[in-house]
Amino acid sequence: MFHGKKIVVVMPAYNAARTIERTYHEIPLDLVDEVVVTDDASHDETVTIARRLGLRTLVHETNRGYGGNQKTCYAEALRLGADVVVMLHPDYQYTPRLLPAVIGMITDGPFDAVLGSRVLGGRALSGGMPRYKYVANRVLTAIENLLCGAKLSEYHTGYRAFSREVLESLPLLENSDDFVFDNQMLAQILLAGFEIGEVSCPAAYFEEASSINFRRSVRYGIGVLTVSVQAYLHRKGLAKFRIFDPRGQHLDPRAAPPDASIAPTG
Repeated sequence: MFHGKKIVVVMPAYNAARTIERTYHEIPLDLVDEVVVTDDASHDETVTIARRLGLRTLVHETNRGYGGNQKTCYAEALRLGADVVVMLHPDYQYTPRLLPAVIGMITDGPFDAVLGSRVLGGRALSGGMPRYKYVANRVLTAIENLLCGAKLSEYHTGYRAFSREVLESLPLLENSDDFVFDNQMLAQILLAGFEIGEVSCPAAYFEEASSINFRRSVRYGIGVLTVSVQAYLHRKGLAKFRIFDPRGQHLDPRAAPPDASIAPTG
């Protein structure tokens, strides 16, 4: 518990065997009640290591994609009674040492969601972010801010925390199972009127850190622009989209995660 709130860290994993243990050991377990790993049909020893660490581990029998993996993460966290849910990549690209600050910004207010921004501190390039990705990040973020009516420094970080209210309010099952899920979710949060805070997060790029190739990056960028235009049209009342309709499909924490099973621990 942190200030009377239950904190659950979720780690959407795919082939993270080389980094998951290092990531886990830096999590401040005195603040975190439970750590959940959702493995998206990895081909390495991710599940074996997570089980050895005694972590609650959900295993997808088939790969559901990055967005699909997050849906499983958040549904399980809600089922466990989380008040605050932090998504932490198990590839050690984002440091767990920021968890106290991230959690506190939600438990003590005034934010409903918090992002760890690689851009805010001005150290993205020195941390190893490829220059073309940095430029694309800045351009896409500027467009997203304009179309979504916001002033965030970055929309593309994988370090995110949410209040329970946010996860229960959004029609997350309407979103893609691919990487653009992240941007759909942020657009949903902004259009729903929730407050998003940011903390400066050092960037870490190395061989074991996950990344998408250039072709998928281009597809992701097109998806981001599409979501941003949809958000603009929706908030201006010029069109309606299911991903922004609060009556859309929500996570159901009472249901067993689809295509997943609880891996025994110990």
